[in-house]
Amino acid sequence: MRFAFSIIICLSSVLLLAQQDNYKLVWSDEFDGQGAIDSTKWHHQTQLPNGVSWFNGEIQHYTNRLTNSYVSDGTLKIVSKKEDFTDQGVTRTHTSARLNSKFAFTYGYLQIRAKLPSGTGTWPALWMLGQHIKELGGYWEPTHGAMNWPNCGEIDIMEHWGRNQNFVQSAIHNLASYGDTVNKGGQQIKTASTDFHIYDVLWTSNRISFSIDGKEHYVYEPKIKNTQTWPFDTNQYLLLNVALLPEISPSFTQSIMEIDYVRIYQDPDMK
Repeated sequence: MRFAFSIIICLSSVLLLAQQDNYKLVWSDEFDGQGAIDSTKWHHQTQLPNGVSWFNGEIQHYTNRLTNSYVSDGTLKIVSKKEDFTDQGVTRTHTSARLNSKFAFTYGYLQIRAKLPSGTGTWPALWMLGQHIKELGGYWEPTHGAMNWPNCGEIDIMEHWGRNQNFVQSAIHNLASYGDTVNKGGQQIKTASTDFHIYDVLWTSNRISFSIDGKEHYVYEPKIKNTQTWPFDTNQYLLLNVALLPEISPSFTQSIMEIDYVRIYQDPDMK
């Protein structure tokens, strides 16, 4: 099934690579096998960054337990659950998982094939942060942490809010615009939580473009590039997570984000 789907996407995203012959696969995870995630490729980020909570009013603990993230039948499952859980002296009513890639890169083409969770209050994201961000508990912070957010730059490949089912958004955060940023765009995907779709980003020295199943919906290409608008000339790493917001339904029990693969391509001449 995965092989057949790979043939189909030759008409879209793989065609893009064919048009840029120098792009080569440099890092990937196909999520084969069973059980724990590959610890040579991923770091569980579980430490509360301010010692009390996560940002944006999130109500979950992120854990490194198999019940919240595991590999089976060819996909990664990130499971958000309703359950009381105490960690770092703080009790939360829900749990989930947040993964950092142990690979960072500058410029490239990234594909993630995923099926999203559903339910009001769920907030799945596939995104990237500058490798030099200062954030306690992040994989790169001990060796590279030097700059606060949003100075480091953030590239949101995919965000989906359960209260607005099937609208998928991409965004850019930097010193010029962050938080409720103006740098964003999205599209309706009728089967975002029932079928797999390919979320991709093409990041070059001049522009960042976002697509779903080969259909582009947002391009970030500022006319003036400086530290305010373009912190995107240094390494970024990938994050996969499902956050939960206070608006979560009382009837919510759990929901799963499945990821079939992550693939990163680069043009060696652009390094």
